Amino acid sequence: MMVNKIRVLIVDDHSVVRKGLKMFLASNPSLEVCGEAESLRDAIRMIDKTNPDVIILDFKLPDGDGINGSITIKARFPDIKIIILTAYTEREMVIGAIRAGVDAYLLKDIESEEIIKTIIAVYEGKSVLDASVTEEVFSTLKVDNGNIKSKYNLSPQETKILEMIALGKVNKEIAEALSISDKTVRNYISNIFKKLNVSNRTEAASYWIRKTNIQ
Repeated sequence: MMVNKIRVLIVDDHSVVRKGLKMFLASNPSLEVCGEAESLRDAIRMIDKTNPDVIILDFKLPDGDGINGSITIKARFPDIKIIILTAYTEREMVIGAIRAGVDAYLLKDIESEEIIKTIIAVYEGKSVLDASVTEEVFSTLKVDNGNIKSKYNLSPQETKILEMIALGKVNKEIAEALSISDKTVRNYISNIFKKLNVSNRTEAASYWIRKTNIQ
């Protein structure tokens, strides 16, 4: 059980959205809504005043977008976790947000309980992508794996498997492509996660996106 509540700042230019988010987040004993802002400028001021752990950030704001906003916030407050909550599914926006350092990208039609789970997940250091945008994003990656391979001492087989993970391949598909067993794939993936210091496929894929080019 958490001793301290996770402090959440809501940034959205629509008051109805802010009020709705605040209402159901406040009902969770692990969370505390520490403030609201309707623009990036207001958000920066509120961060200084309220010291949030997690920011829920709309993609489109009157004075900027989620990409520029995330870059600005992360530059000044690198420890704060950022969740983009938006209606936009365009891959350029998703990839741009990931490369800007966001910790999660969610669509506004998501169930409220999933938002709470995501807040807790990013607070614990995980990355989260909405399932409806991952397949398209992963399918557009053009991988340049040399730097990652050398930096993390990945074997050629581990590098191939990481690339397949980033492209959205499941274990069975990886096993068939490489002519190895499912158990061997699982062992390789466990080693990859340890070397990259990640805990799941989404985190590994998010890292890969940040280090690759788009077709």
